[in-house]
Amino acid sequence: NTLTVAFNDLAAVERVADAVPLAAIIVEPYAGNMGCVPPRAGFLEGLRRVADRTGALLIFDEVITGFRVGPAGAQGRAGVWPDITCLGKVIGGGLPVGAYGGSRALMRLVAPLGPMYQAGTLSGNPLAMAAGVATLRLLNDAAYARLEDIGARLEHGLVVAAHRAGIAVRVQRVGSLLTLFFADREVWDEDDAKTSDRERFAVFHRAMLRRGVLLPPSQFECLFLSLAHDDDTVDQVIAAAVASLEEIR
Repeated sequence: NTLTVAFNDLAAVERVADAVPLAAIIVEPYAGNMGCVPPRAGFLEGLRRVADRTGALLIFDEVITGFRVGPAGAQGRAGVWPDITCLGKVIGGGLPVGAYGGSRALMRLVAPLGPMYQAGTLSGNPLAMAAGVATLRLLNDAAYARLEDIGARLEHGLVVAAHRAGIAVRVQRVGSLLTLFFADREVWDEDDAKTSDRERFAVFHRAMLRRGVLLPPSQFECLFLSLAHDDDTVDQVIAAAVASLEEIR
């Protein structure tokens, strides 16, 4: 069985852990599938404590954040280390790929060393592996500093544009992940995200598209910046946002 609790609700996790035996606690350390939602202070540390107390495995879904928000992913930024990490996207250099890893003791349980069989038709696909290695070699300290810089620049530009247009928004960002919520409060979980004005987002999305900027098509999807986005591109996005927000206010 899978039991779900709200992101950032450590008390709910503790209640579930006290009520039923847990095999694992699975979480996106920085949520990316309801927009960009960071963990509250102490949330990830609390999950680590619950896992240690109950004997459950702590599993981080870093498919979005892995190698995107830093060389050690979200766990490196937070300083909280899971038992198992799931990865994808960035490690394939744009090609389909997925991976998981954990402690030596856990990984020795996977065939051929252990009893858990795991294989797939495209496992270890040479093209995806080569693209992934080439991408990871580009991600040095200078690359992450650049991603942080353009992320902060876009965040500031969107906040200023919304303020000038008199529209209530909440811009939330972690590194090169960013979401512009049409909401008047901080977003800490799915319920908060759902208070966003999705109709206004749809109008904004169309206004941006007319100005040559293709945003993620949902209020609840993150905007991803990459090293391919230069200063001129970021400035164009900000200028389009200024005009679009003025248009829809």
